[in-house]
Amino acid sequence: MVEEMKMIIGVRKDLDMGKGKIAAQASHAAVNCALWAQKNNKKVFREWESQGQKKIVIRLQNLEELYKLKAECENIGLNTSVISDAGYTQVDPGSTTCIGIGPAPADVIDKITSEYPLL
Repeated sequence: MVEEMKMIIGVRKDLDMGKGKIAAQASHAAVNCALWAQKNNKKVFREWESQGQKKIVIRLQNLEELYKLKAECENIGLNTSVISDAGYTQVDPGSTTCIGIGPAPADVIDKITSEYPLL
């Protein structure tokens, strides 16, 4: 049986970004994670891509929670990509807006992210 693959995008809610801004920031994270996997973990990338490129977006309360999640993911070897905004529109320059995780086997990612609420 083939393992289910997924990517998680964690978005900070304390920044009060609009829907379009959230979509753009989440897209940055997804692209970064996908490009990393395509280069560094081809087997996982191909499997994730063939399964429809599943992405789940979760809500993070603040910057502290984002970096706690990042550390937990990296501790078990998951790829992460932290996104900081240029600050041209809704947030201050350099604001960390979201994190991408994976792609990776769902059972591995779920051990860390399953308790976070969906965005």
